[in-house]
Amino acid sequence: MARLAETHGLTDVQREIVSTVREFTDKEIIPVATALEHRDEYPQDIVDGLRELGVFGLMIPEEYGGLGESLLTYALCVEEIARGWMSVSGIINTHFIVAYMLKQHGTPEQRETFLPRMATGEVRGAFSMSEPGLGSDVSAITSRAVRDGDDYVLNGQKMWLTNGGTSTLVAVLVRSDEGHSPEEAAARPHRSMTTFLVEKEPGFGEVRPGLTIPGKIEKMGYKGVDTTEFLMDGLRIPANRVLGGATGRGFYQMMDGVEVGRVNVAARGCGVAQRAFELGVAYAQQRHTFGRAIAEHQAIQFKLAEMATKVEAAHAMMVNAARKKDSGQRNDLEAGMAKYLASEYCKEVVEDAFRIHGGYGFSKEYEIERLYREAPMLLIGEGTAEIQKMIIGRRLLEEYRFQG
Repeated sequence: MARLAETHGLTDVQREIVSTVREFTDKEIIPVATALEHRDEYPQDIVDGLRELGVFGLMIPEEYGGLGESLLTYALCVEEIARGWMSVSGIINTHFIVAYMLKQHGTPEQRETFLPRMATGEVRGAFSMSEPGLGSDVSAITSRAVRDGDDYVLNGQKMWLTNGGTSTLVAVLVRSDEGHSPEEAAARPHRSMTTFLVEKEPGFGEVRPGLTIPGKIEKMGYKGVDTTEFLMDGLRIPANRVLGGATGRGFYQMMDGVEVGRVNVAARGCGVAQRAFELGVAYAQQRHTFGRAIAEHQAIQFKLAEMATKVEAAHAMMVNAARKKDSGQRNDLEAGMAKYLASEYCKEVVEDAFRIHGGYGFSKEYEIERLYREAPMLLIGEGTAEIQKMIIGRRLLEEYRFQG
């Protein structure tokens, strides 16, 4: 954009990467996004183009064939891609989280096996925590892994798996009470969870013995990307595919991944809000009522001012959260704030742009109709607003402990 959502202090390399992704978005995503979304069609050509640009390896270290870039660079690229079509940023996000978890927590053998192929996009990542009756209560996971010789046998039903069909490597969180008594496991459920790295074939149906990926879940928005269940029935996984090589660490590994994922979701909210503002401000100058463009009416100018302020504020908080993580500091407070604010502001900016379009906003011929259906997903993805406020509140009480 000409003025809003600028990011100061970037290196020449960062500016070049973001500019390249912005140009790709303008030329290859925006012109086709609405048509693909209406057909619920997987954007294979777009994904292939992003692979060629190296986006799938953006944060993977150079020693494994990636670009070794920062979370900030990645988040700014996600912001640009989501500005074109949020579903594409979702395809990348799950891949990115699995690669990050491998980089941070994987054994040397696991990193050597997967990261080079993830950097090229040959291996595509997805992760799975949620279950049908779970919601935000991760401690209530019922899927289970039981040791059987050199393998673990996994059983259970996972839900809301983004890229469930197209992925070839899934990090799945299940309960494994190995080394814990039933009483210990019940008292400290987070310590009896393990992340398994599950390799599979792309597609639907039985994608490997003991693992079934049913067809896509139909959604009101966020189309194109496949969202599925993940059904395990006697799924055998070798012990060397326990992330990090030891059981009982899965919850903390997943939360680390979700923490950076929240920066990603904030970036998506920023991108969608930017696009909604672009559409709204352009339409306001083209649409005439009472003999003049509606942009000249004070009521519309007020609305545009509020929209632009929200775009700017959300972007600033997202950048701050990314930079905090890149500095090596704890950023759950900043990531929670950024995700909460960006998703809420995204919804509001999209709705204001929708209102500016009037009756035409309700037509599928106009892009704002698609954004209006996509924005709500950000309110629940990577934790609802209520979950973010719980995280923020607890961290504030840690930081501002009363010393009376």
